[in-house]
Amino acid sequence: MSTESRVIVALDVPALREATDLAARLAPYLAAVKIGSQLFTAEGPRAVRAMHDLGLRVFLDLKFHDIPNTVAGAIVSARALKVWMVNVHASGGAAMLKAAAQAVAAFPVGERPLILAVTVLTSLSETDIKTTLGTTRTVPQQVEHLARETQAAGLDGVVASPHEIGLIRKACGSGFLIVTPGVRPADGAINDQHRVMTPGEAVAAGADFVVVGRPILAAADPVEAARRIALECGMGNGKC
Repeated sequence: MSTESRVIVALDVPALREATDLAARLAPYLAAVKIGSQLFTAEGPRAVRAMHDLGLRVFLDLKFHDIPNTVAGAIVSARALKVWMVNVHASGGAAMLKAAAQAVAAFPVGERPLILAVTVLTSLSETDIKTTLGTTRTVPQQVEHLARETQAAGLDGVVASPHEIGLIRKACGSGFLIVTPGVRPADGAINDQHRVMTPGEAVAAGADFVVVGRPILAAADPVEAARRIALECGMGNGKC
C-alpha cells in the first residue's frame, strides 16, 4: 500500500474472494479500501480482517444513523475491528454525532478510527433534498450546515461531494478531513451520481481522499484504471 495515494477504492462487490483478489491487485495504488453495506452484509467482519491481512487500511462505510446509544456502540465495535475510518450520517442529529465522537474519545488518533459524517449523498439533487428531506436550504447550504454540526460535535471530518469542498474548507478549516465520493474520470459515465468532478479536480479543490468505485471496478483493466487515477491525484510527484 502506498501512503502517498489519495485513492480509496469502493469494494462494492458481493463476495469476499472477489474483493480480496481485487484489493491485492490494486493495493500499490491505494490509500485504503472501502467496505460498504453490500460486502459487509454478505461477509461481515471477516471482510475487514481479510483486507488487514493484505496490509490495507479499511474505511468501514456503513453510514450509521440511529439513536445515540446504538451509534456509540457501533463505533466502539468499529474500533475493535481496527478500522482506519468509519462514518455516520450527519443528519442523525447533534446528540448522535456527539455520542459517536465520545465513544472513542479516550483514545488518541491512531488507536481509534477516524469518524466522518456523511453530509448530502452525491446521488441527491436540489429537488431531492427540498422535497424528500423537507428543507428550504440549497444543497451547498445543507452541506455547510451539516459540516459545521459535525465539527462542533467533535468528529474528524465529512464525506461530501467535490462541489462542496471549498465551502467546507472555508467553514471548518484546513485540518478538517474531507473524503470525496462522486468522482469520475473525464471520460467516465456519471451513472447515478449528480454532483461529480474528475479525481484530479477534486484533489485540486482540497479533497484529502477520493472514493472511486465503478470507474475502477468496471474498467477493462482495473489495475491500469487505479494507476491512472492515483497519478491524476498526485501520487508519486510530491503533491500528495
